[in-house]
Amino acid sequence: MSASITVFLLAIPMSLGLAVAMGAPLEAGLISAAVGGIVAGLLGGTPLQVSGPSAGLTVVTAETIQIYGWRTTCAITIGAGLLQLALGSLRAARSALAVSPAIVHGTLAGIGVAIALAQLHIVLGGSPQSSAISNVLHLPDQLARVSPAAPLIGALTVATLVLWPLLPGRAGRILRRVPAALASVGLATAVAAWAAPSIARVDLPSWRSHALPEMPQGPVLGLATAVFTMMLVASLESLLAAVAVDKLAADRSRARSGASPAGIGEVPGNAPGTASQLLETADPSAASVPPAPDAAEARSRPDGLDRLAPPLKRSDLDRELRAQGVANAVSGLLGGLAVSGGAVRSSANVRAGATSRASTVLHGVWILLASAFLVTALERIPLAALGALVMMVGLKMVSLAHIRNVHKHREFLVYGATIAGVLVVGVLKGVAIGIAVAVAVALHRLAQTRISVSEQNGQHLVVVRGQLTFLAVPRLSRMLGRLPQDADVVVELDGFFMDHAAYETIQDWSNAHTAHGGQVAFAGRSGGRIAEPAAAAHSCCRPWSPWRNHHCHDQPEHAPPAPAADHRPDPALSVGTAAAPTILATAAGAGSHAPAPSHPDSGTSPDSGSPAPQLPSHAQTAPTAQTDATAPLMAPTPQTTPAPHRASASQPASPHQHAAADRPPRTGGDHRLVRGLSSFQRDTAPLVRGELARLAREGQRPSQFFITCADSRLVTSMITASGPGDLFTVRNIGNLVPPPDAEEGDHSVGAAIEYAVDVLGVESITVCGHSDCGAMNALLAGAPDAPDTSLWRWLRHGLPSLGRVSATSDTQPRFSGRLPANAVEQLCLTNVVQQLDHLRAHPSVARRIADGSLQLHGMYFHVAEAQSYLLAEDGSTGVGTAAVFDPISPAHPAELTRTGA
Repeated sequence: MSASITVFLLAIPMSLGLAVAMGAPLEAGLISAAVGGIVAGLLGGTPLQVSGPSAGLTVVTAETIQIYGWRTTCAITIGAGLLQLALGSLRAARSALAVSPAIVHGTLAGIGVAIALAQLHIVLGGSPQSSAISNVLHLPDQLARVSPAAPLIGALTVATLVLWPLLPGRAGRILRRVPAALASVGLATAVAAWAAPSIARVDLPSWRSHALPEMPQGPVLGLATAVFTMMLVASLESLLAAVAVDKLAADRSRARSGASPAGIGEVPGNAPGTASQLLETADPSAASVPPAPDAAEARSRPDGLDRLAPPLKRSDLDRELRAQGVANAVSGLLGGLAVSGGAVRSSANVRAGATSRASTVLHGVWILLASAFLVTALERIPLAALGALVMMVGLKMVSLAHIRNVHKHREFLVYGATIAGVLVVGVLKGVAIGIAVAVAVALHRLAQTRISVSEQNGQHLVVVRGQLTFLAVPRLSRMLGRLPQDADVVVELDGFFMDHAAYETIQDWSNAHTAHGGQVAFAGRSGGRIAEPAAAAHSCCRPWSPWRNHHCHDQPEHAPPAPAADHRPDPALSVGTAAAPTILATAAGAGSHAPAPSHPDSGTSPDSGSPAPQLPSHAQTAPTAQTDATAPLMAPTPQTTPAPHRASASQPASPHQHAAADRPPRTGGDHRLVRGLSSFQRDTAPLVRGELARLAREGQRPSQFFITCADSRLVTSMITASGPGDLFTVRNIGNLVPPPDAEEGDHSVGAAIEYAVDVLGVESITVCGHSDCGAMNALLAGAPDAPDTSLWRWLRHGLPSLGRVSATSDTQPRFSGRLPANAVEQLCLTNVVQQLDHLRAHPSVARRIADGSLQLHGMYFHVAEAQSYLLAEDGSTGVGTAAVFDPISPAHPAELTRTGA
C-alpha cells in the first residue's frame, strides 16, 4: 500500500508534464499512466516495474502528433503495441538488447537534449517548435519577449528538484519521503497561486470531449515508419528498465540479508555498473526517487517490511514485452499516450519496499481515482513547473557516467554520431546513423594492423599488433620479404583473430625462410589486450611489470571489487614460443580470453601438470631461507598449454568470505599484503584451483630441485616457466649448500636435499646464482668486526668459494664469449661451481649420481639483462677445465629438440 502511494504521488506530475512536452491532451498522460500500472502491472514479466508515459518517447510522440494529428497518433500507438506483442511472442526480447550500448545511450541522450530544448521554451513562457534545431534557432526570439513569472516558477521548480534530496537532519529524512518531483511541483503551485495568479496552468478538458483513435490517414510508408520507431524506443526503454529493476531488487535483497546499516533497498548511486546507473540509462530522472527508510524504522514498521521478502524471479523479458504491447494497444484504444517501463516509477516502487505487483496495479487505480475526483487540484499546476520538471528529466538523460564509459571503450564517435543524428534528422534515422558509424568503426579496427620490424644483436623482431586479415596481407608480405633470407626472426603475434589468407601467408613465408637457412620463432602477446589503447596495454598491474607498478593496488581506483561482484578480468593470451604450425593455428582459431590447451583431454601435461596462463604475481620473496614445493603460476613450459579452471560467476560466497566481510578493514603495514592476496583470490585462484586440487589429491611429484638465493629479484617460476608442482625449491642467502659435515646448528638445507633426492625422487638439482649478489659482496668485503652473528655464521659456508677465487688459476669460471665483468661476478660464478661440489659430497646425491638417475646443473641469472646462463656439461665438475656458462637463447622448441636441450 505505502509503495503504491509513493509511486502514485510521483506519477501524477510526471504524467502531466510529459503530456505537455508531447503536445498531447493532458488527460492522455493520466490514461497511459493508469493503463501502464494496471494492464502492464498485471501481465508483465517484471513484477516490480511500473509502466506509463516516459521521457524516451517524448520526441517520437511529439513529432508524430505534429505530422499526423492526435487521433492518428493513437492508432499508431495501437500498431506499435501489436508489433510489440508479436515480437514478444517470437521471443525476440533478448535480441533487442544486442544493440551497442553507445547507440542506446546516444539515442537516449539525444532525446534528452531535444526534450530540454523544447521544455526550455515552456519554462520561458512560450511554446516549443517542431524540432530541436528549430528550438535552438527560435530561442533568441523567446528570450526577447520573456515574462518574469514563468521563468521564476521554473527556476523554483529546478531548485527544489536539486536541493530536496540534500535536506539535512531528521526533519530532512522525513521530508525526503515525499518524492522530489511532487514536492517541487507542489511548492511551485503554491507560490504561483499567491505570486502569479495569471500564469498559464494545466487545462484538463471534460472527459466528454476526450478524443479517441481514428483510422490512420497518410502515406503507408510514413505510418509504418512511425509505428516501428515508437515500438523500437518503447521496447528498448522497457527492457533496459526491466534489467535495471532486477539488479535493484537483488541489491535490496542482499542489503537486507546482510543486515546492512544502510537503508533497506539502498544502493550505491555512484558505483559503475550498479542498478542505479542502469536505471539512469533507461530514464535518468531517478534522482527524484525518494530514499528508502533506514533500517531501524523499517524494523518497526507494521506493514511487513521488516521481514525478508521472498526472493523474486528474474524478469521474463519476452512476457514483459508482450505486456507492454497489450498496454500500448489498450492505451491507444482509450486515447492515451504510448506506454513503456519507467525507471523513475520503478525505482521508487522498489525503494519504497514493494514486494509484488500489487503496488504497481494499485498505483494505476489511484491515478484513475485522481483523474475523476482531483481535477480541480490538478488544474492549479503551472505549466512552467511541469516544463521545468520534464526539462530536468531530459538533461539527466545525458549522463556523464555513460560518456566516460563509452570514451573508455573508444566508442565516443558512435555515441556522438547517434546524438547528432537524433537531434538533426530524428530518432529512427539517428539510430540508423549510429549503427552505420558503429559498423564503420568495427571495420576500421578490424583492418587496423600495425606491423613493425626491429633488429637487436643480429635478431630480427617482427611485431604484428591487431587482427590479421586479408587486408593486411600485402603489407605483411612486403615487411617479411625485406628480411634477410638467413636471419634469425622472432614473430610476435599480438592479436586474437587471423583469417585463412594471413595464416597461409605467414606459413608459406616461414617454410621458405627455414628452407633458406633462417630460423623462425613465433611468440604471443606480452600482456595487453587488443581492445585496449596502447597506453592501457602497458599500464600498471600487467603480468611481470616492475614491482613498483603493482603499487597501484594502493590506489582506490585499482582496489579489488567486493567479493559478491564478479569482475574478473580475463587473462591475456600467453602463447609462449611454439612451433610455427601450432602457434599459427592457435592464433587463427583461439579467442583472446582463454588459452587453448595443447593436451586435449585434461589440459595438463602427463608429467608436470603446469598451468598455462601467464598471470600476474604480486608477491616478493623475503631474503630468508625457505622451502616451497609450489611456485607462483607462470607462463607454460613448451610442452604444455593447459586450459584454466574458471570459477562459475554464480558460485556462492564461502563462509570465509562472509566472515571476512564482517571484519573491520585492515590498515597500516599489511595493506599491500591484503591487496595482493585479494588480487590473487580474484584473478588467479579461480584459474589454478582445479590444478591445485589435483595436486592436493595426488601429492607433489616435482622433477626438479632448485637451490637459489633469497634475493627478491629472482622469481624462480618466472625464469624457469614453471608452475605448481614443478619445482621443489630452497632459497637462502647466497644460494649456499653446506657440506654434509659442516652443518652444526642448521640442517635445513641438508634435510631438503635428502627429502628431494630420497623421498621425492627428483631427476635434477640446479644451483642458481645471480648477478650483484649481496652475500658475495659481503664475502669480498671481509668479515665484520663482530663475526659472531647469524648472518656471518651462515656466510662462512661461502668461504670455500672465496678461497677458490683467490687461488691463482687458469680455470676460473667464465662466460662463453666473455670474461666476468668484475670481482663480484667472478665470485658469483665460482660460488655456483663450489656449491655443486658441496652438493656432490652429500651421500644421497652421490649415490643417485653414481647410478645415473640424477643430474646436477649450475645456473647463473643476470638480473639487469634478464638473461639466464647454464653451466656447460664438461665444466660442471670444475676439475681440470674452466667452467663455462653458456647463455640461453630464445630458441625454437623444435631446435631445442634437435640439439637435445
